[in-house]
Amino acid sequence: MEALIDRIHLDFRSGVPIYTQVVEQVRQQVISGKLKPGDQLPTVRALALELRVNFNTIARAYRLLDEAGIISTQQGRGTFILEAPPPERSDKLKRQAMEALTRDYLNEAFRLGCSSDEIQNTLKDQLKPRNTTEAKRGDHVNKI
Repeated sequence: MEALIDRIHLDFRSGVPIYTQVVEQVRQQVISGKLKPGDQLPTVRALALELRVNFNTIARAYRLLDEAGIISTQQGRGTFILEAPPPERSDKLKRQAMEALTRDYLNEAFRLGCSSDEIQNTLKDQLKPRNTTEAKRGDHVNKI
């Protein structure tokens, strides 16, 4: 299994705090199933060293993940992904992950000088093939 450290990619120029990037990426990996209940995370110190960020940054990210009920740190044993959250919490986590991805996408698009119309048109164009595929499977997708 690929190490968590290899799956976290930080963008130091994005304007998004590093601890927020770590939290969102761990959330996304839990939602996608890349991180499963019982998986052990690196220690705060180990992750901070590998990512080359301040220890307190990772400690803050872990604290937020703990408060959100995503991880649990057990003194002397380590930090682990908790059991799958109930559907309502899972839906909330999925929504938060989508909002974070959307913010990142929009920030980057605006940084590149794209207009709101260009962004909307690009999204519509990218969703068309997916909508067609999902419609064939019988999935429901809301149009933009």
